[in-house]
Amino acid sequence: MDQQLVMEERRGQVVLLTLNRPEVMNSFNFAMLRSLKERMEALQFDEDARVVIVTGAGDKAFCAGADLKERATLSPNQVKEFIYTIRNLFTFIESHPKPVIAAVNGVALGGGTELALASDIRIASASATMGLTETRLAVIPGAGGTQRLPRLVGRGKAKELIFTGRRVGAQEALQMGLVNAVSSPEELLNDCFAMAAMICEAGPVAIRQAKYAINYGLETDLHTGLAIESNAYWITIPTKDRLEGLAAFREKRKPVYKGE
Repeated sequence: MDQQLVMEERRGQVVLLTLNRPEVMNSFNFAMLRSLKERMEALQFDEDARVVIVTGAGDKAFCAGADLKERATLSPNQVKEFIYTIRNLFTFIESHPKPVIAAVNGVALGGGTELALASDIRIASASATMGLTETRLAVIPGAGGTQRLPRLVGRGKAKELIFTGRRVGAQEALQMGLVNAVSSPEELLNDCFAMAAMICEAGPVAIRQAKYAINYGLETDLHTGLAIESNAYWITIPTKDRLEGLAAFREKRKPVYKGE
């Protein structure tokens, strides 16, 4: 079941994870959440993996959020368990040591947009639509949307989108900073892999520490954030990769980083 619900493909140091429930627009049920969690946990300590790309199967949907048919069968306590599970999973993805790119290849609603928000970089297909539509079902975003969206696009715009449950197209998402770039449907994955390849050229320890400094520094005042940056920098100084970078610059060649 795990192999079918979240498919994994490797291209060198880049891992592509594909949510694979296209018949229900790749919506999340408990089983797919657990499958994605297992994949991400395994990649945490995988030295051969440098970047993770997450996308949806088919050409219609990235992820339409929670599987509402399953939701209708759940007791209130089971709904609480689902929200607890998805919120913790997305928090784990946000703090994952590998950079995560969301390839938003179609409809991304509710939890689908929240998964994209938990990723480090979002690249959307021109045909994609995104939105936190939960208030139209008389609930609120429960997997981090009320917190991550305003941090990304600002408080006023986040309130507008969440209060109205309005969907936005790829170009509007780009204009408000919800996504980093827009690609044609045919080139979306190629563009994501190209971005991943650029990241793979950098030092793995440096990428990990930069992500840590950005994520945790933004949640503090500037003085504390600078202290976090300083400590993260110190970790890179004794690495072999730092010396390799200097040697490669001196010898006018590409560096070969090993994450050491």
